[in-house]
Amino acid sequence: MRTMRTDTGAESRTDGDSGGPDAEPGPGRALASARRRTEALLLALVVVVTVGGHACVSAALTGGIPRATAEFAVSMTLIALAGHLTVRRFAAYADPLILPLAVLLSGLGLVLLYRLDPAYAKAFKSAPTASGQLVWTVIGLAGCLLTVALLRDHRRLQRYIYVSMAVALVLLMAPSFFGADTYGAKRWILLGPFSLQPGEFVKIMITVFFAGYLVVHRDSLALTGRKVLGVRLPPGRQMAPLVAIWVLSLLVLVFERDLGTSLIFFGLFVVMLYVATERTSWIVCGVLMAAVGAYVVGSTEPHVKGRIVAWLHPFDVFLPPEKRPPGLVSDQLAQGLFSFGSGGMTGTGLGEGHPELVGFAGRSDFILTTVGEELGLAGVMAVLLLYGLLVQRGLRTALAAHDAFGKLLATGLAAALALQVFVVVGGVTGLIPLTGKALPFLAKGGSSLVANWVMVALLLRVSDSAGRRRAG
Repeated sequence: MRTMRTDTGAESRTDGDSGGPDAEPGPGRALASARRRTEALLLALVVVVTVGGHACVSAALTGGIPRATAEFAVSMTLIALAGHLTVRRFAAYADPLILPLAVLLSGLGLVLLYRLDPAYAKAFKSAPTASGQLVWTVIGLAGCLLTVALLRDHRRLQRYIYVSMAVALVLLMAPSFFGADTYGAKRWILLGPFSLQPGEFVKIMITVFFAGYLVVHRDSLALTGRKVLGVRLPPGRQMAPLVAIWVLSLLVLVFERDLGTSLIFFGLFVVMLYVATERTSWIVCGVLMAAVGAYVVGSTEPHVKGRIVAWLHPFDVFLPPEKRPPGLVSDQLAQGLFSFGSGGMTGTGLGEGHPELVGFAGRSDFILTTVGEELGLAGVMAVLLLYGLLVQRGLRTALAAHDAFGKLLATGLAAALALQVFVVVGGVTGLIPLTGKALPFLAKGGSSLVANWVMVALLLRVSDSAGRRRAG
């Protein structure tokens, strides 16, 4: 609890203009320059790694290095350069690892899509997606850099927490009324030739709301209630927000059949409650409510029930139809597990696998199976470590922040990323039922990519504020 307390007087001040490394004299200037040098070196390494991956894929697929690799090298260089120069100008004290990690994950996603396009064109006559994903990467980066440049103080978001939650609720429920039923779930809104997945942006808005709400109400949530079996349970009045979020997550499950968004939404609230109050009773209540809700919906909603059956009996899909469990129709999970198994420790090599056997989801949530098959366990662990490191930098930013809102905001953003990676990776590896969410940065999807880049922008802004105060 004490770790969350800050000087309330400090929260009314603004950081002013977040200039470049030369804006502050003495130790502050040295800290900013050191961080930006580190960032520049890491971004140069990122360009080398991603371009090397693209060249390896090109060599495996075409037997040479085509012009597309040179164009990809120019694109990655410009992305890295634009990101570095903007952060150097407007957030000079920001954490030096956040931007390189985001660029590396996005670059690896582009390499994987470039590898998958020929396989899917041959198997399903599908259009290429790598070039479109590159455009979305540029758009996402532009949104990130604009956020960093225009939002000079993250605490300004605290003024709009209720507006943020109202917009989030509208976006969350919009697919129920206007959404398209795609692959069994209603999480997309079609806008002409484009599609929008509102749930990707909702996680940012509810994080902002939760951070602002808990800063105001954390004392009443932490210090009241009675003990039962050694656990202090929250009072009924304070349980209302948790119950409301629980009901809303169930509504998302029932009407939109979106298991992933429901898990992330509810899990994020419980994590932030625990961080703000340090009360294990919130974790206990949250887990119990999640278990009850999952059981009820999983037993009654056919789409969710089908995912659970496929999770419990993935290989029964190869049995004769009359011997299969009711509701089991997809072999995606089984094919994904075969991909992981055939990859071994080091994989078959980029371009040497058969990712098309997974089916239509091989470029979204199942893109990790391509990593497992062609780069092996070593590649999967490397990708997971990159995600883990990005989450760790978010949590480190939360610890370094000097205001309670910044601490909770950074914690929530890191938790949202961790939860989404968990539900996706857990689904494709058979740990939990499939959720259909996109793997952050790696998978195809404009909404997911733009939303994740905005999360990166907010982490950069909070870490810049923390670094500036530390230097000053």
